[in-house]
Amino acid sequence: MQLFERTVGDWLEYWAKETPDKEYIVYSDRNLRFTWKSFNQRVDEMAKGFVAIGVEKDSKVGIWATNVPDWLTILYACAKVGAICVTVNTNYKQAELEYLCKHSDMHTLCIIDGDRDGDFIEMVNTMLPELKTCERGKLQSKAFPFMRNIVYIGQEKQRGMYTTAELLLLGSNVDDEKFNQMKSEVKCHDVVNMQYTSGTTGFPKGVMLTHYNITNNGFLTGEHMKFTQDDKLCCCVPLFHCFGVVLATMNCLTHGCTQVMVERFNPLLVLASIHKERCTALYGVPTMFIAELNHPMFELFDLSSLRTGIMAGSLCPIELMKKVEEKMYMKVTSVYGLTEASPGMTASRIDDPFEVRSETVGREFEFTEVIVLDPDTGEECPTGVQGELCNRGYNTMKGYYKSPEATAEVIDRNGFLHTGDLGIKDQNGNFTITGRIKDMIIRGGENIYPREIEEYLYQLKGIKDVQVAGIPSKRYGEVVGAFIILEEGATIDEIDVRDFCKNKIARYKIPKHIFFLDEFPMTGSGKIQKFKLKDYALEQCKKLNIEIA
Repeated sequence: MQLFERTVGDWLEYWAKETPDKEYIVYSDRNLRFTWKSFNQRVDEMAKGFVAIGVEKDSKVGIWATNVPDWLTILYACAKVGAICVTVNTNYKQAELEYLCKHSDMHTLCIIDGDRDGDFIEMVNTMLPELKTCERGKLQSKAFPFMRNIVYIGQEKQRGMYTTAELLLLGSNVDDEKFNQMKSEVKCHDVVNMQYTSGTTGFPKGVMLTHYNITNNGFLTGEHMKFTQDDKLCCCVPLFHCFGVVLATMNCLTHGCTQVMVERFNPLLVLASIHKERCTALYGVPTMFIAELNHPMFELFDLSSLRTGIMAGSLCPIELMKKVEEKMYMKVTSVYGLTEASPGMTASRIDDPFEVRSETVGREFEFTEVIVLDPDTGEECPTGVQGELCNRGYNTMKGYYKSPEATAEVIDRNGFLHTGDLGIKDQNGNFTITGRIKDMIIRGGENIYPREIEEYLYQLKGIKDVQVAGIPSKRYGEVVGAFIILEEGATIDEIDVRDFCKNKIARYKIPKHIFFLDEFPMTGSGKIQKFKLKDYALEQCKKLNIEIA
């Protein structure tokens, strides 16, 4: 096993030459298919289009879109000319969009119409009223001095914006010699992707990731699941997040396999794509797998082609992993990490026993060091002792954009990236996540780790999903709150939950407040926002005149 010093563009051109006629990108629902050769050609045309509208090395090019066909075209086009692709969360609203565009010094923003309840065109026009009167490519905005272009991903003309078709046409006028010169200047340690952290606490920060960071993390991820050119990965996770753009896309890119895309997560479309394309691997966060397993048409699809995949993004219930392995024929692996680590730090391997794959997040990635540090002393913890997980290696980000102070707060003087997550390393080198430093519930001096209670409650028949979070208390500082989604037809109430816990777990761990919800508040990448659950609990208690003692 080795690390490669290839750029994203180098990898694409490698497979376009080695396996030109093999399928690379497939949208099964519309029978849209690109071979490595045809996709590489489209990328070159798009890259020259960007050059035609003034994109240069290190220019920030944003993409605000669901997993549409040209999402990956834009990413690779940026990579070839040395521009930095800034991924924009599709859940962002006006203030978040404006903050990101301003902070990133964005030069060009590529958008679709919108997603769910967000009208992207309207928000961009609100942000840039000058679009209605300016000539395309000559945008001058006092509020956004770096912004020059808006590109609409589609055919429909929008005032002040280029369409992707126009961009491709403009690119035909760019000299090949100039384009090749720009390609030759791109190095593997250059920043290629900038992702803004979700911003659940404080202002979002731009994580700078290099070609070297993400291609090698994708490569090693694939190696852990024994990926080959014969594999077909169904990608239904969002591309704006590391799960999609690195663990899925860079895995496929470095192994020369096929990436079967789903534009927006839809469990029926995922099942149909696996069935039709004979996919061998599937990625998702736990809530996605729950939706697939519980779909009323689940039994109609042949999923026997599946062999492996990743369940990640949040802590994975053991019972859910058992169901996925049994009913979806997959050996499930997990990857633990964070955007700042490109994102994988640890991973279970496909050959690991089920206990390792379900109860731990595996061993450290090759060519990295993952250690457990005492949050108070900074000393390394012995085996079996809980502390903060920290990472050092090829996968550590280049830093936060324009934020050296914030970078210094998370990367210490020894080069270790501090995750803020608590974990334990066992005698076999496998890591278990026990909670977050800030996620830990402290009730009257007792430390309570939500994961422990969640795993216990999952065993109660009728519970589909559960999250545990601390709720402020005058008496104890915090008390345990349980937020439960029931299986269809289940009739569990608060008394049932407490009876299930009574005499089974310590009294102080038994949920004081229990809430039944239809869904959890999520980030765009599928992570549950526990701070919003706390807010919900306080609102409900106030509404029902329940005193939080």
